Amino acid sequence: MTEDRSRLAGFIDAMIDIGQTGQVFGAHGIGKTATFFSHIAQAHPDVELVFVPAANLTPDDLLINTPVRDPRSGELVLRQLVMDQLKPGRKFVLLIDDSLQAGETIQSQLMQIACDWTLGEHDLRALGCVGVFLTDNESLAETSTRRGDLAILDRMVTVRVSANDTAWRQKLAAKYQEWQLDGVFTMWASLSPELRELLSPRTVDHILANAREGFPLRWGLPLINGERLRLVEERGGQNRTGEILDRIASLLGVANPATIDDPVRRVVRAAVRNRWSVLLQGPPGCGKTQVVRETVRGEIGRAPLYFSLPVTNVEDLCAPIPTPDGSLNTLLAQVFTGREPKAIVWDEYNRPKDKAAFAKLMEITQEWSLAGHKIENLRAQVAIQNPPYHLGRKLLVARNNIAQATRFTASLVVEPEDIPANEWLISRYGPVAETVLEWWKHDIDDEGRAWITKRTLERLIKLHERGVPLELGTIYLGDGEYAPVPLSALIDRLNNRQVTGLRELAGNLRAWEARLARAAESSEGTNDSDIVHQVIANAELSQLRKHRKAVAALVALLPPKLRATYLVGVGADRQQFWIETFAKMPR
Repeated sequence: MTEDRSRLAGFIDAMIDIGQTGQVFGAHGIGKTATFFSHIAQAHPDVELVFVPAANLTPDDLLINTPVRDPRSGELVLRQLVMDQLKPGRKFVLLIDDSLQAGETIQSQLMQIACDWTLGEHDLRALGCVGVFLTDNESLAETSTRRGDLAILDRMVTVRVSANDTAWRQKLAAKYQEWQLDGVFTMWASLSPELRELLSPRTVDHILANAREGFPLRWGLPLINGERLRLVEERGGQNRTGEILDRIASLLGVANPATIDDPVRRVVRAAVRNRWSVLLQGPPGCGKTQVVRETVRGEIGRAPLYFSLPVTNVEDLCAPIPTPDGSLNTLLAQVFTGREPKAIVWDEYNRPKDKAAFAKLMEITQEWSLAGHKIENLRAQVAIQNPPYHLGRKLLVARNNIAQATRFTASLVVEPEDIPANEWLISRYGPVAETVLEWWKHDIDDEGRAWITKRTLERLIKLHERGVPLELGTIYLGDGEYAPVPLSALIDRLNNRQVTGLRELAGNLRAWEARLARAAESSEGTNDSDIVHQVIANAELSQLRKHRKAVAALVALLPPKLRATYLVGVGADRQQFWIETFAKMPR
């Protein structure tokens, strides 16, 4: 079925011809909106598509009463001003997307448009409107209202569509021309209806995008309320996520890696390169925001536009203002204007200050526009959030639905080890940071490391430098209780208790070479071999480079089975270091 003869495209043409309001119902992510954009441009080149994301509207966006000066009498009078998008100066089709997600206060405005093609005192036909359409998903999980008034329902022509009624296959085939996608489409069609709804065409697009970059294909599956979407059969409850993703990878002839090195920086670079929106979810204090901001700056040559959602108001993004021609224009915040490259960081994404601000944000993440105005040269968007639960405690974060979650091309669950915060701490605070990190790596268990975030480590370093008790820098839980992590070993290290780290090994190299030489008499090594191996394996790359000669001398005396582990599961930079080191070893 070609795009211009798809069922939805035919419905669009018919409604424009007969001048009736069209109501389109269909699951999220099947290409409803994309079909409107492509088909109107192709079949009606003299008509502009005015797209209004209703879920993101606030009451003053469409219509506002404001005092203006009457040109005849010169007196101030009250007039209704309509949004400037509805005055494009040419014929237009009005598409109201996700109308059922609009708040109650603007439902009456939308229904006046749908029923009479008017808004307040304005006749949309006189403004050039030749078609009005509403698109929605009927799922109660994604809508705030249901239409039941027969007086309203009797004004519209309604069609229910599925993925087979849009041109998503043709769009993906054109987008990913390096692959023959017929096998993927056939596999998708063979799935049960509930799995096809979960694995929407939009999600298939995201999976293909991640496959193209060599990323884990699961990153294309959305995070809904903090949990990765699972492709589970309704009957029997079988989880087929891994099977389906591996099958897609096989059909494409690509790998589906479980993990990749340096995932955060790599996905941010891909976002800038490909104009993606991505979501990073990770525990508080692990350094997500810092590494994102530094990576974006390195890619576009300037700092990203940064918004922290708990303190972001609607007025920080845009504000409606009346214009002399009697329309309602939206003034964008200055940071969104200009032709220079831009990337936006939405920090604390699931902690919005209010629904109005989040509604505007949703338009930017979904449509890359604000109040209908495209943001020029916007290269990437990165949303950063915390999970709903951490260390057994509930965090005060908002919920989302699948329609919102699937707007991100890649959604990552970030672990603390994915963030190169250790190197940053060492570069900023020097030997004290090395001592604190050695305590964090060697002296406490996994649960303790979860409580001591990289943000907490920085506080501990600063408190030590000022002579303030270290306990005050750990997380305070209330009623005199601090994070349950013993600090005595850290205090001993900072007070120069005899410890063994890479700095100490390098400072006493001859003695350690002698101990390793004696240990080499045993094929399995001794406790000295294990100590040196653990210190070297846990050292940061900057530390290895700083003590390169000592490291080379020591690893040459370690059992081969221990040396081999240094090349396994490490990043390219670290792997290159070991290749160079091993190449210089005597044979």
